[in-house]
Amino acid sequence: MAIRVMLVDDQMLLRTGFRMVLAAQPDMEVVAEAGDGAEAIEVVRSTAVDVVLMDVRMPRLDGVEATRSICAGQDPPKVLILTTFDLDEYAFSGLRAGASGFMLKDVPPAELLSAIRAVHSGDAVVAPSTTRRLLDRFSPMLPSGEKKPRNKHVDKLTDREREVMLLVAQGLSNGEIAARLVLSEATVKTHVGRILTKLSLRDRVQVVVLAYESGLVRAGGGAL
Repeated sequence: MAIRVMLVDDQMLLRTGFRMVLAAQPDMEVVAEAGDGAEAIEVVRSTAVDVVLMDVRMPRLDGVEATRSICAGQDPPKVLILTTFDLDEYAFSGLRAGASGFMLKDVPPAELLSAIRAVHSGDAVVAPSTTRRLLDRFSPMLPSGEKKPRNKHVDKLTDREREVMLLVAQGLSNGEIAARLVLSEATVKTHVGRILTKLSLRDRVQVVVLAYESGLVRAGGGAL
């Protein structure tokens, strides 16, 4: 079954370009489009969508608020934030709102297609190190009132799971974690899966966000 993609961008030319790239893929189908966040929310309610490519700077309702609303729904589609500039503060806000990752609008077509497939399969599409850089830059700017309390389920993690979680939050890939802890990648992947389940998180991007917001990792990547 083809991956059902929705394009959300106020620039029709960009939507057309993305649609042409996706239409050439046998495993993808553009099933809907929207010109702003408010329209996107309405369309998602009535259309079966697997992955949303979401712009952030749009009229009426921006992509961050649209992402927050969409991700709060029942069985929501995955959301990829599209940004114009690397380390855009909107991308950070989008991750906190529930997006599975972010990409630059000028991403090579092959990388865009790989990201869509990865998100659809449940994997993270943002390199952990990139997510960490983005969090390092913008976490100190958050008002203290926005800081979330530590997730109570963190205390239910085993010592090994907590160790793996901190390394994920510091930007290490499964392979790097395996080398650091002298484990197989398969074992690390199993630990990551258990961490996601216990913390009720969708992907490793959310692990990074939670670790920063709960104070387990400081800006700069250091664990407490």
